[in-house]
Amino acid sequence: MENNIFEACILCPHKCKVNRKNGELGRCKAGKKAKIALANLHYFEEPCISGKNGSGTVFFTGCNMNCKFCQNYKISQEMLGKEIEKENLAEEFLKLQDLKANNINLVTGVMYIPQIIDALKYAKQRGLKIPIIYNSSGYENPEIIKMLDGYIDVYLPDLKYYENELAKRLSGVENYFEYATESIKEMYKQVGKPELDENGMIKKGVIIRHLVLPNHIENSKKVLNWIKTTFKDDILVSIMAQYFPSNKAMECIDINRKLTEKEYREVEEYVYELNLDGYIQDLEENEEQYVPDFEQTEKINK
Repeated sequence: MENNIFEACILCPHKCKVNRKNGELGRCKAGKKAKIALANLHYFEEPCISGKNGSGTVFFTGCNMNCKFCQNYKISQEMLGKEIEKENLAEEFLKLQDLKANNINLVTGVMYIPQIIDALKYAKQRGLKIPIIYNSSGYENPEIIKMLDGYIDVYLPDLKYYENELAKRLSGVENYFEYATESIKEMYKQVGKPELDENGMIKKGVIIRHLVLPNHIENSKKVLNWIKTTFKDDILVSIMAQYFPSNKAMECIDINRKLTEKEYREVEEYVYELNLDGYIQDLEENEEQYVPDFEQTEKINK
């Protein structure tokens, strides 16, 4: 399966069909080997993910989206990171477990799903027991998500856009809403309703994240309405206020500023109106604090 995919890559909705085995690169710029930028304990996830011990977060290099406002653009678009063998990736998982991480949090791993599966198999044979989280932009091929059935305990997808025109303009992707929603349905089919342990840490389920963008409150409301209509009370939502204009966002007149309190309160009130369960991030002045220091890449594999 892995060799077939890499000879004509269809891991994501772009379906570039490039031969990654021979060094060809598609939209995500990923090669045959997995590439990671950072593997460490992260304390700024949702409370049921980070807890006191932190989430064992592995940031993969590359992305199949090209968001103009990406806060992690150094790794998603500039490809900062190091290639890593599957066995070494498994060792990173085990190291994080030894550090008492609550979970293994795979951030933007769509380009490396075959390697991730192999690394998880290897790590579980050597004692990996903590929950595995698949942390995604939402722009997924639902048929490929089926490959993860049995390997992932918690799905943490974004649902950025209801409006495909907005997705194309700000993130350079086609049919975002259709691909994201079908993939999220498949994720829910695999893991079902959220379950927490005695310490309030999530063991299984789906948490849908949504980053509120300035000047696009109606987009947010449509996303939230779809979630409520589709899943009722069977998933959790995480509403994020940490937007700040980064990367190329200053070139876009509609998103070249932070959220106003009025905008965010309008979305917050709509969450309450829909009676959605989950998390609402506080609106702060220094959102930049949530961006990891990817210059720590030299620590990988030491």
